[in-house]
Amino acid sequence: MTSFDVAQLAGVSQPTVSRALRDVPGISPETRERVMRAARELAYIPSEAGRTLSMRTTRRIAVVTEELTNPYYPELVEPLRRHLARHDFRTVVVTDNVEGPIGLEALADGSYDGVILTTTRRRSTLPRDLAERGIPHVLANRLLDRAESDSCGFDNQGGATAIGDLLVELGHERVGAVQGPAATSTGQERADGLDRALRRHGVHPRHELTRRVDFTHDAGRAAALDLLSRADRPTAIVCGNDVVAFGVLSAARELGLTVPADLTVIGFDDIPMAAWPLIGLTTVHCDLDLLARMAVDLLLRHDRSPDERPVERRVPTRLVLRSTHGPP
Repeated sequence: MTSFDVAQLAGVSQPTVSRALRDVPGISPETRERVMRAARELAYIPSEAGRTLSMRTTRRIAVVTEELTNPYYPELVEPLRRHLARHDFRTVVVTDNVEGPIGLEALADGSYDGVILTTTRRRSTLPRDLAERGIPHVLANRLLDRAESDSCGFDNQGGATAIGDLLVELGHERVGAVQGPAATSTGQERADGLDRALRRHGVHPRHELTRRVDFTHDAGRAAALDLLSRADRPTAIVCGNDVVAFGVLSAARELGLTVPADLTVIGFDDIPMAAWPLIGLTTVHCDLDLLARMAVDLLLRHDRSPDERPVERRVPTRLVLRSTHGPP
């Protein structure tokens, strides 16, 4: 079936069918209803390819993420999808692969009206490359060392400071850390915030009790097995995110350590799994729905002038006390 078949059944012209299906102003409610009724009767589905050619828009937004086996990313992609859908955009998930980060050629071929970057490293040139080609984009959950694109992220340093204050209040002095990669803003900011908070209280972080790993369960587990096998093992381990913290909890169980009696473990992000009674992770809450809404609003704003400085927004964080923290 084509739009011409719909036009014939509805008794209108083909351009009228096109305008009615796209809800363009100027079509009377009666005509629009007649067209919609004819389209339903014929089971007509508009051609997305034809619409793309005629309107020069795809109504698709690429969301660049890590592999979805990491449970953090589905929790971020879903609110992004929901907020984009409210603006009549479809979400296309584009994942970085093991060979390296996604390249410009995968995003600049005209398949997308815009791009949301959630994995960008601090010194990536991809945002600049997208800007030079006039492709709307925004960074979500990641920031650049030098702001060149609109971005939004969490108050990572504030959340890490709250963790440091809690540990000192509990009496911990041998504080270990399994932080994320220093090449990411999340990894660096959370590590810096914890260091500053501890030093402010006179607790000096020990380099030998700190590990830098990817944001994965297996990396967290391996780092914790190493740290907890030391004679001077830490009494608390602060993790770069919740998934890393799950790996630390796994290592503690393998070594016969009880959490929190033998070891305090604190995460970051507060993904839904962290609140499961089986886990009960003490962590820092990050409002992913609010971050997603900010990202979509920044991506779709139409009032920005070419000379305007990039916008950087932060979502507040808060410490959530559950059952994996206690005194040393």
